[in-house]
Amino acid sequence: MSMKIYNTLTGKKEEFVPLEQGKVKMYVCGPTVYNLIHIGNARPMIVFDTVRRYMEHKGLEVNYVSNFTDVDDKIIKKAVEEGVEASVISERYIGECKKDMAAMNVKPATTHPLATQEIGGMLEMIQTLIDKGHAYAAQDGTVYFRTRSFKEYGKLSHKNLEDLRGGNRSLLVSGEDQKEDALDFVLWKPKKEGEPYWESPWCEGRPGWHIECSVMSKKYLGEEIDIHAGGEDLVFPHHENEIAQSEAANGKTFAKYWMHNAFLNIDNKKMSKSLGNFFTVRDISEKYDLQILRFFMLSAHYRSPLNFSAELMEAAKNGYERIVTCVDNLKYLESKTGEGEMTGDETALLEEAKGFADKFDEAMDDDFNTADAISAIFELVKFANTHAGEQSAKAFLSGLKEEIVLLSDICGLIVDKEEEGLDADVERLIAERQEAKKAKNFARADEIRDELLARGIALKDTREGVKIVRL
Repeated sequence: MSMKIYNTLTGKKEEFVPLEQGKVKMYVCGPTVYNLIHIGNARPMIVFDTVRRYMEHKGLEVNYVSNFTDVDDKIIKKAVEEGVEASVISERYIGECKKDMAAMNVKPATTHPLATQEIGGMLEMIQTLIDKGHAYAAQDGTVYFRTRSFKEYGKLSHKNLEDLRGGNRSLLVSGEDQKEDALDFVLWKPKKEGEPYWESPWCEGRPGWHIECSVMSKKYLGEEIDIHAGGEDLVFPHHENEIAQSEAANGKTFAKYWMHNAFLNIDNKKMSKSLGNFFTVRDISEKYDLQILRFFMLSAHYRSPLNFSAELMEAAKNGYERIVTCVDNLKYLESKTGEGEMTGDETALLEEAKGFADKFDEAMDDDFNTADAISAIFELVKFANTHAGEQSAKAFLSGLKEEIVLLSDICGLIVDKEEEGLDADVERLIAERQEAKKAKNFARADEIRDELLARGIALKDTREGVKIVRL
């Protein structure tokens, strides 16, 4: 089955064919770094990291670029409040963002460009747009893009220019009286007192938001890219304006595929500080391993709205731990098993287990359906729990474990907790409990069980052997 992606631009699923065989150029809009990232920021980070991981698993070389917007009104406001330079704020929160990304097992991008380091490229693109008649400088030095000069404006968001102009002012891009047209948007704006600024041919000032990504994408990926991605709130006006700028300046199609994840709600309401339902990733980390947040984010298709609640996080915790527990059990059984040959039945079962990987791939090839992909992992876990036991061959146990770990790793889920492996003392106690039970010394067996419980390890006796559950 070929890989298919739902393309926002065309409104349908399309076979993914990269511009250059075996290589993928992918740009994902990153956060504005004025505070700790919130769980709404986390969804695109996790979703598109998983897209990248799957593509790499399929043998594609992915050049993955995700920016940090490090100059913005919110950054400046916070800098003024603290009495520091704007760069102090942005550098602080870039560092904190990277910590949260690492805790969610989001791989660093191939390049994480900063807006403030790409001003030269922005000035160059703005001048090109002016020279081509797509932009103009107003009397105060503000530079605007002539939206009507780009005939395909609205093709991503499927908005009609006349509808935008004709009364639905909530859709208008904000602007000033000096605009030629109310729909024109800012490429460069004059400095205000106390703000960071850069020299330009038009005035001392700073770039508009939209020009940043057009320039950084071009510099690090080229004039034409395979995938541009982000949250659905960016479709209009940000991504629409990126297309207009880039295609007007470069004369080429900007991105072949546009991917957008749906919104994240909190208890079926929009996340908002005023509603008291605003959570940072750091807030969640105080209660949950952020692997559980990642599992939760992947439990729904990325284009489906996702509702966050305490109950759903607990369900995600149980689901994630079910996989971790299975891997722990397989590792424990491995450690107690000799190097004997697999039986014919085990060979057949291991071959059958590979069918779950096929189901996983089928789900991911269908527009990265992580919900169905995780269901395939659960089926494999159930299969392993049913067929693996103390009499199983080590190669059979290893094969099952490696398949579960591989599929989980493609989703960015760490289920082989090496750092939390059973230490020698715990293994000794488990073995002693087994001997105590054989000798019908149930009092000692219960003592060991209680001691292990105090260490956060529960033992369950099943027909397949002892199952280890981390609490």
